[in-house]
Amino acid sequence: MDMLWSGWGDPAKAAPLPESVTGLLRDLLGVTPRENGPSALADIDVPAPALADEAREALRAAVAAPDGLRDDAESRIRHTRGKSTPDLLRIRAGEVDDLPAAVVLPSSHDEVLAVLRACADHGLSAVPFGGGTSVVGGLAPTTKRPFAALDLRRLDRLLAVDEVSRTATLHPGLRGPQCEALLNERGWTLGHFPQSFEWASVGGFAAARSSGQASAGYGRFDEMVLGLKVATPEGTLETGRAPRSAAGPDLRQLILGSEGALGVITSVTVRIRPLPQKRVYEGWRFASFEAGTAALRRLAQDGPRPTVLRLSDESETFVGLAQPDAIGTAELPQNPGCMAIVGFEGTEADTAARRAAAREVLLACDGEFIGEEAGDKWEHGRYDAPYLRDALLDAGAFAETLETAAFWSAIPGLYTAVRDALTNTLTEAGTPPLVMCHISHTYENGASLYFTVVSAQGEDPVTHWAPVKRAANDAILAAGGTISHHHGVGTDHRDWYAREIGPLGIRMLQAVKAEVDPSGVLSPGVLIPVR
Repeated sequence: MDMLWSGWGDPAKAAPLPESVTGLLRDLLGVTPRENGPSALADIDVPAPALADEAREALRAAVAAPDGLRDDAESRIRHTRGKSTPDLLRIRAGEVDDLPAAVVLPSSHDEVLAVLRACADHGLSAVPFGGGTSVVGGLAPTTKRPFAALDLRRLDRLLAVDEVSRTATLHPGLRGPQCEALLNERGWTLGHFPQSFEWASVGGFAAARSSGQASAGYGRFDEMVLGLKVATPEGTLETGRAPRSAAGPDLRQLILGSEGALGVITSVTVRIRPLPQKRVYEGWRFASFEAGTAALRRLAQDGPRPTVLRLSDESETFVGLAQPDAIGTAELPQNPGCMAIVGFEGTEADTAARRAAAREVLLACDGEFIGEEAGDKWEHGRYDAPYLRDALLDAGAFAETLETAAFWSAIPGLYTAVRDALTNTLTEAGTPPLVMCHISHTYENGASLYFTVVSAQGEDPVTHWAPVKRAANDAILAAGGTISHHHGVGTDHRDWYAREIGPLGIRMLQAVKAEVDPSGVLSPGVLIPVR
């Protein structure tokens, strides 16, 4: 099934907001319905593909399947940009000025190499396309050349399982549920469950340094990766012949997070874990975000470490975003404080032991146990927030997310700085917002902050949002945060990433790109500034 072209996920799961929520948006934020709804796909004016006959024939010849090249209007629209709020607002308005000239669907590593060679020979660019879930402009190259969307969905196999070493080799086009199902059949799990799990791909997890909701227990995706096979216009790169090595710099780390700018990942070898016997999630309440943050830090640093560990601030808890099923209902507590979700997965004995030990820590930190029902509600709605975002857009609201990470000592200042930047910039623009935040991932030395902002859209919502996003990005860097913890850089964060790593860091990346991609085929302008 293809994702909804003008929104997120499965169209059957889309649902309008309850009247109680639309009334709240109207009364508190001044949100009013848009006069015009989304364009119909068939009504979008799509220009003819800007491909010379020779280039088209070269792309067609690079893949064996008769339908391996598509340049019809619908295929190109469905591969235009990603799923950020500005992306969706533009596509809903029928704006397709940066759509691909063609969609190519290789089914092997060698076919990916052939597509890249064809692009280099004919002056085309290529943008790898996994699940299409980028929210940072990762699928919107900065180029005036025609480009092909390199759809990897046909590289969708579990290639190998080494049960002795506990590793699996996966194709990049496997989506999260497919990957888990194939591993679960053999008694294993990857343990990677980001919010985009239902639609994002294994290759995308690696290319964007994805982090799943159970990262406290299973680790980030880049921590799971043991080996990679990569196609570039200059040939094949294979990395990772041992779990750890002192044989020079680790080239896996160069490819992880490279977002298609340095090569196309065609297989990933990952470590796997036994399928857990027991999963349990529970809710805890803290009087303040500061108190809850201190409790999470204590668990992250001194243990026991839960599998899932996240904390919503007062605003997010009150609105109910910590439990999406409760939004717009009477189930919200009168004095919600800050809600934490704490989860444990593993053997029966290990789960029980860690749960009991964590309970003692949380009680000592003045946490209030509020039961498994809160955890069950979170588990049931853990992938639903993007559908809620679409419903807010339908109702005339602007809703977007952004995230960052920092060391524990910088978290309070970072939290305040980003909240203030979002609140002040939107208020000055005449659309005062509701800003919410949660700690989504924890480490011994720091944590990730994930912000959600809702406001009225304004007359031109994409233009309206641009200075707000710039202000938030500036605040992140000024407060000591990283420009992205798990969404990636894309084109949206590229200029701030350049500031984060400095001129020498950028020149190092440009030098690598010049070596593996001298013609600038791969995702131009994504991650790395164009020289």
